[in-house]
Amino acid sequence: MFSGIVEEAAPVVRVVKEKENLHITMKCSFTGELKIDQSISHNGVCLTVVSKEGDTYTVTAIKETLEKTNLGLLKPGDKVNLERSARLDGRLDGHMVQGHIDQTAVCTDVSEAGGSWYFTFEYEPLQDDYMTVEKGSVAVNGVSLTVVNSQPRSFQVAIIPFTHEVTNFHQIKKGTVVNIEFDILGKYIARIVKQQLGK
Repeated sequence: MFSGIVEEAAPVVRVVKEKENLHITMKCSFTGELKIDQSISHNGVCLTVVSKEGDTYTVTAIKETLEKTNLGLLKPGDKVNLERSARLDGRLDGHMVQGHIDQTAVCTDVSEAGGSWYFTFEYEPLQDDYMTVEKGSVAVNGVSLTVVNSQPRSFQVAIIPFTHEVTNFHQIKKGTVVNIEFDILGKYIARIVKQQLGK
């Protein structure tokens, strides 16, 4: 479980394809604190640390993960949003993020608004209960954000300068593919309502 509060936007060091798997090696400031088998969110995707070497560590993404996320597009030098799992004795500053990506979306517009930015994302709904609501929560590349201008197939988020700088939002431009995890509470409610209406 994660909170969507990114600790660091870290660079990819190496990407190695092995059969249908992808081994991704990252370099970050807290590598020394990591343990093998630890879960880390990478652009919102929960992956397991499989090895460490110096100030780098490696995770493996399987075929299903690569098909549903933007991890297969990564190349050395790309910044990835990292977050270690939430501590039960700490405050939940974002929202409940599982690290299970629902689908990808495409950035269709970036506009500056007096020192902040509005990012617009469009997606093709894969299920009826994958949706956003006005002022609800959504995780974009693992970042907990508040939805504005919610539409059936698109939404906007407002990004403050701090978030723009410390996450990989400063690399997102028109055409960039991002990972989306819709609010788990909203998905449960939508599924319950659909089942009730189906009776």
